[in-house]
Amino acid sequence: MDRYEEIKTFYLANIPGAKVEGKHLKAPCPFCSSNGRKKPGTIVVYLDPDSLFFGYFRCLSRCLPGGFPAYFGRTMDLDPTTVPGHDPDRNPYVQDTVYPAKNINGEIKKFGTLMGQKEYAHFNVLGVSEGTVDELRVGYNGRYLVYPYFLEDGNCYSARCIVPGKEDDSFWHGNETFFQEEFQIFNAQEIDRCEGGTLFITEGESGLLTLKELGFPGIAVPTAAILEDLNQERLAYLENIFLVMNHSPEAQLSTRTLAARLGFKARILRWPSRYNRGYNLCHLAREKGKDFRAAVSIMIKESESFSPFSSPQKEHHRFVQVLEREKGKQLLGLSTGFEKMDRALNGIRGINIMGGQPKAGKSCFFMQITTDMAGKKIPIIYYDFENGRQKVYARTLCRLSKLSEKQMRMKEPEAGIAKSLENAQLNLKERLHYFRIVTDRKLTPDIMRRQIDFLQHETRQDHALVVVDSLHKLPFKNLSERRTGIDEWLRHLEAIRDEQNVAFLVISELSRDEGGRYSEKPDLGSFKESGDIEYSADNAMILSPDWDPLDPLSVEERKGTLWLVASRENSPGKIAEYLLDYPFWGFKEL
Repeated sequence: MDRYEEIKTFYLANIPGAKVEGKHLKAPCPFCSSNGRKKPGTIVVYLDPDSLFFGYFRCLSRCLPGGFPAYFGRTMDLDPTTVPGHDPDRNPYVQDTVYPAKNINGEIKKFGTLMGQKEYAHFNVLGVSEGTVDELRVGYNGRYLVYPYFLEDGNCYSARCIVPGKEDDSFWHGNETFFQEEFQIFNAQEIDRCEGGTLFITEGESGLLTLKELGFPGIAVPTAAILEDLNQERLAYLENIFLVMNHSPEAQLSTRTLAARLGFKARILRWPSRYNRGYNLCHLAREKGKDFRAAVSIMIKESESFSPFSSPQKEHHRFVQVLEREKGKQLLGLSTGFEKMDRALNGIRGINIMGGQPKAGKSCFFMQITTDMAGKKIPIIYYDFENGRQKVYARTLCRLSKLSEKQMRMKEPEAGIAKSLENAQLNLKERLHYFRIVTDRKLTPDIMRRQIDFLQHETRQDHALVVVDSLHKLPFKNLSERRTGIDEWLRHLEAIRDEQNVAFLVISELSRDEGGRYSEKPDLGSFKESGDIEYSADNAMILSPDWDPLDPLSVEERKGTLWLVASRENSPGKIAEYLLDYPFWGFKEL
């Protein structure tokens, strides 16, 4: 027997007088008499096999809340093994909470009696009837609407009090222990009633009332931020969860975070971009009136199961964009300004890691490449943990002006020096719009992503180059985990490379041999704590000085050789020799 037949047969067997009418099963409600009603209302079961609410029952007279077969079976005290979907190994969720002996049930009942026509009229504007308001036991204390937060044990220990029409004017009433985020679920008992079925989670109690008026089951949280504290184990036995929060970037982020934890069972209802920030279900109910149900139905139909993958349409669009962007380019990557280096690497793209012994000129080499790229309006972020921004700027100014630092610091320079310095300063100022230095030692991958997004947006470019000086100085949780920390950072750099169209220039330290010397033969094993470098680097290079970096004054020429020791697409070998134009801190490719 398929699931449709199983559930239909289950309800027909256990509801006296039940008849199937189209996609609904209807009968006199068997629960009304037990709830003190002389004349039973009508119980309706949704039997549309294409609906995610298939199997949901509710009494139109609201003698008790609706639910799915498991809840129906418990309420009717049926043998659990006869209930469709019964799992004998299923353990109910139990909250690790000691419930106090004292509750505020009596106060909630009293507040309910204070509801008058004026208070009901506040909900009528939203299309919410008195029956729905009373079902959720909303009350009034003379000034505030009181929304009781009943828990799974059937008692209420806290309530949120809100001025009608002013959601920001609110406070919590009751036991302070139950003001905490983990208890901030309005209509929490609905979760158990929807076992094996579908549930709405919405933002704001009044928003939930608009859905309950339509007959949908659901719970509400005061704000979308509470979703981060929502225990996913509490929702483990739900088959589908619709998430509909207020229209804002913050709510969207919290929604996606919860959806990622819930997986495929989560479905996000999205607001069209034309709606203003903060737009919610109450606004939609006022705007649509009698068409509110149709509007919600459209949002439900357009929702899709949350997926960790990009849609096929988005993947194809992204691929075509990259192809279009690369058309007509001589190089596949960004030009370094060094002809031989560009030819050896096909330009800078992907993750490029360069090692070298201390004082070999690694930082100076990348400073030159990136500030020249910035002069071509390529957005650059230089993460510097070695030199400090003043040294980066000073050496760049030396190179642009062809003046030594000593000449730049002269109090009364001659006219030629002053003019060169002035022109170089203007040149540097123009480049700084595209060249940003970050020295924050609390850097995280998320912060890096946001900074890249900002610079791309500000410069109106869809690409960027990021320099990390150096890999071994990136922030780690603690020094004892440096090896694993480096590997973790490399994983994040790979993701940023692929998702944000970013190329990387990364400086790495080299390891010494047993004698404390650096290897004369550059290879991939020379990288210090190399870990995943060999797997992550698109290109791995080593800059070997042909002079003694520890005795820089002993030679007049400072030449170095750049080697490509590993590459995904290019042939390893010698790239070129470079001469440092000291004291102007500029390299020349020989």
